Amino acid sequence: MLNKNTLTFLECDKDFADARTVLFGAPFDSTTSFRPGTRFGPHAVRSESFGLESYSPYLDSDLIDAAVLDTGDVDVSYGDTSATLDAIEERAEEILAAGKRPFLIGGEHLVTLGAVRAAVKHYPDLHIVHFDAHADLRDDYLGAKLSHACVIRRCHELVGDGRIFQFGIRSGDREEFRWGKDHVATRKFDFEGLAETLKALEGKPVYFTVDLDVMDPSVFPGTGTPEPGGVTFDEARRAATLVCQTANVVACDACELSPHYDSTGASTAAAGKLIREMLLALEV
Repeated sequence: MLNKNTLTFLECDKDFADARTVLFGAPFDSTTSFRPGTRFGPHAVRSESFGLESYSPYLDSDLIDAAVLDTGDVDVSYGDTSATLDAIEERAEEILAAGKRPFLIGGEHLVTLGAVRAAVKHYPDLHIVHFDAHADLRDDYLGAKLSHACVIRRCHELVGDGRIFQFGIRSGDREEFRWGKDHVATRKFDFEGLAETLKALEGKPVYFTVDLDVMDPSVFPGTGTPEPGGVTFDEARRAATLVCQTANVVACDACELSPHYDSTGASTAAAGKLIREMLLALEV
């Protein structure tokens, strides 16, 4: 049985039996291709969440009333990527087996793969909605198949063609985009067409993954691979809320906060506020 974590995200301290959504962190960044530091993201989000209100004026809803539990971080092995993914999969599997929704806080984006592995066992017809600056569709990065630059390609191997929908993408090598045209649906730069995509996915199980660098580095500089040309916080909030309220989200995550690259704390606050909105939208 999963127990309450002593340092929780806002008011996410309900009993496991009562929770509908269960948070856990994966403080892992061993395959980061540029600037490391996302291993500190989950702790920073929890610690700095106490500077945020649990109440959302956007949704007129409060995490005090939400059935959410934060179970803390999985134990990660920084020298063993496969073992870390196994640990993430095991935690997500325990949550899914109890009929609840896992919400993973990264960590680098590769951690998503562990949670998707668990989700696809329970939902063989799983679809993925992906917000990101980067396509993450490389077959390998410098010879490594398990890299945050390859995470969506590895997820595609689990779910197949026509089940991955990307938004906000503005970076990737030429071969990623060429390969993606035949295998995934990619919306570059923004969220246009999101509502239509969600309508087509109505009733289907959805894994929702948010790489926080989908936001422009002018508002979210605290990330390992900042990519100019991104969306505003409010555009990300509106789009993420739409997914969480509209889709049948069976599991989700938010990844790639590297808090020490933003000494103002604004990036951590943005991450925490977006997670708050996602949690509350899932409860509606």
